[in-house]
Amino acid sequence: MNVRRLAAIDMYGSRGTIRRRWIILVEFLVGVVLMVTWGSWLLASTNGFGTRALGLWLVGAGLNYAPLSRYALALMRPGALNAELAGVDAGGELRRYTVLQLWVFVPLALVVFAVRDALARRRTRTTAS
Repeated sequence: MNVRRLAAIDMYGSRGTIRRRWIILVEFLVGVVLMVTWGSWLLASTNGFGTRALGLWLVGAGLNYAPLSRYALALMRPGALNAELAGVDAGGELRRYTVLQLWVFVPLALVVFAVRDALARRRTRTTAS
């Protein structure tokens, strides 16, 4: 699972319009803020197991939007999204990542994938030097 590619494919959609890019960026940013805020509020203000479990899930799932937001912000630079998707079958990737984006519902899954990818890139850079 490549979180950067997920963000890129989601931003591109089927046609790659500027409007879609902005909508997806806002979705990612609002997802982080609202889900983490609401989850934190539930954790701090309730005592029931079910409500606290929901709050914990909201925080974990909301944090999945943090790496997506980071990559979306980077991909908003002129030419960045097109460079990321150069030579890629956008339709095929869109079908593949439509299913893979369900990982967003698994608390901290995308955070773990993004950290794993960053560590792998770092390791590749240091061995290449």
